[in-house]
Amino acid sequence: MNLNLARILVVDDDEVMRTYVVNSLRRLGVQQIEIATDGVTALRAMASFKPDVVLTDIHMEPMNGLAFVQQLRGHSNALIKAMKVIFMSADASPATFNEAMPLGVYGYIVKPPRLDTLKAKLELALK
Repeated sequence: MNLNLARILVVDDDEVMRTYVVNSLRRLGVQQIEIATDGVTALRAMASFKPDVVLTDIHMEPMNGLAFVQQLRGHSNALIKAMKVIFMSADASPATFNEAMPLGVYGYIVKPPRLDTLKAKLELALK
């Protein structure tokens, strides 16, 4: 799938980082972007927006990215259950990485994401 046709949901509680990621996605040609500030808001956005990929932070309140993806993986809707997810976090610790990767995600990007890294992870997820 071409990036300019992709529907991307950005989930991050930090407004500056959300703006940075949205602007980066626009530079890559992505036109359909929805934002959410935490996992709870993102779950509500899933049904109406129907993203192709979710870019989510890990450390958020009240529902963090790990709990959000666990909710996705346990969802009754097969499309939501199989949603393609890429984690973004400033936390590069091996413990967090090892907790995140078994959730069936397409990558883990250390924030702030470099444009080439973001593009490569999105292209991999959209294949």
